[in-house]
Amino acid sequence: MRIDILTREYPPNIYGGAGVHVAELSRALRELPDLTVSVRAFDEPVDEPDTTGYPTPQNLVSANAALKTLGVDVAMASDVVTDGSELVHSHTWYANMGGHLASLLGGIPHVISAHSLEPMRPWKAEQLGGGYRVSSWVEKTAYEAAAGVIAVSAGMRKDILASYPAIDPERVHVVHNGIDSQLWQRNTSEEARAAVRELGMDPDRPAVVFVGRITRQKGLPYLLRALAELPEEVQVVLLAGAPDTEEIKAEVIGLVDVLRQGRSDGDSVIWIGDMLPREKVIAVLSHATVFLCPSVYEPLGIVNLEAMACGAAVVATATGGIPEVVVDGETGWLVPIEQVTDGTGTPLDPEKFVGDLAAAINHAVSDPDRARQMGEAGRTRAVEHFSWTTIAERTVEVYRSVLAG
Repeated sequence: MRIDILTREYPPNIYGGAGVHVAELSRALRELPDLTVSVRAFDEPVDEPDTTGYPTPQNLVSANAALKTLGVDVAMASDVVTDGSELVHSHTWYANMGGHLASLLGGIPHVISAHSLEPMRPWKAEQLGGGYRVSSWVEKTAYEAAAGVIAVSAGMRKDILASYPAIDPERVHVVHNGIDSQLWQRNTSEEARAAVRELGMDPDRPAVVFVGRITRQKGLPYLLRALAELPEEVQVVLLAGAPDTEEIKAEVIGLVDVLRQGRSDGDSVIWIGDMLPREKVIAVLSHATVFLCPSVYEPLGIVNLEAMACGAAVVATATGGIPEVVVDGETGWLVPIEQVTDGTGTPLDPEKFVGDLAAAINHAVSDPDRARQMGEAGRTRAVEHFSWTTIAERTVEVYRSVLAG
């Protein structure tokens, strides 16, 4: 079976969970028998067999970002058909139109992996303007025509059917994200301790850690307000970059300044805006007392799996697919949230959410032994339930069901 995977993100150009998913899934699929996998990615991906990069067409270099995306999609679709793929599998709206066009041109099935949904991210209009209307049209068109849609969680499946009710529920399959538990595992070696010291973190001091992009869905402004209630002896480590807009960047800068000013030791709030290599992220997670995921929208939350695989207990919002990963009272603490239904994920009562988040974090750091036990349980859960081999096999089952008609 020949499969073509279309993606915006691919190593070394990975910016979020979708890129991690594509890289790991592609690797795991290529290890399975009777399967040929070609990866087609934006820009210049890593030099490896059956992987092709697609730059922005020269005549679109100065165009709106959404039009640049469509230009790449057209080139991808042409090559999928020319090379004789049996099935095309696209990831995120950036590549969805490439998969859709290839399906129409070549008469081959198109499968989409849903990592997020444009109707659930209306704040993207702040970043993309008219491009958001284009991305929304692309996604709706591709989803409604796809032969199969893979949701990364049951919560995501529910969102897909609510956002696009024209889709036959039988075409929407749940296959969770995975984790490479050999790559992601606890590392408290002297080398790792030295690495976190270089970042300004004291490995012998309790710490709460956030890892994520600065975007509305990640809930970082709520978290920063909640952290004002944290005991001063607990370090705050924020691996947060790639802001969606200048507005949210400025908001986060202001809240971090307030947090630092409220502490006698402002250096105990460590903010790193650059994307760190995996080994340094692992070192930070391995020295976290608790990992924090305050997202207001999260289809699954692969970042929680990474933290769990490194033995960190998790405090996370009980939204989207997060409760399918974090088991409340076993691998961490889930913070309840009531949300408006306009797709933004905004808490109905923001102050209550901030207060509940602060209470959960304080409860977690007040008992380091309990947090350590939850971290160990989280590692076990990540290994047993979210291996990429299992995810790849389930994905192939979807391919076969779609090809069988």
